Amino acid sequence: MPDVRIERRESAERPVWVVSLGRRALAFHEELAARTFAAQLHLRFGWLRQQLRDEGSEEQS
Repeated sequence: MPDVRIERRESAERPVWVVSLGRRALAFHEELAARTFAAQLHLRFGWLRQQLRDEGSEEQS
């Protein structure tokens, strides 16, 4: 499964912060907004991974 990434890209007007997960991406003009979104996405994606692991271990029991 892909990880959450954040990167700064230069545009004609001002820098843009891009948060991506796999092939999907969302751009922000404010760094704080991008970092906050990336942190929430990381936590939720981690929770989903754990749920999938838990379901897999219950099926094996």
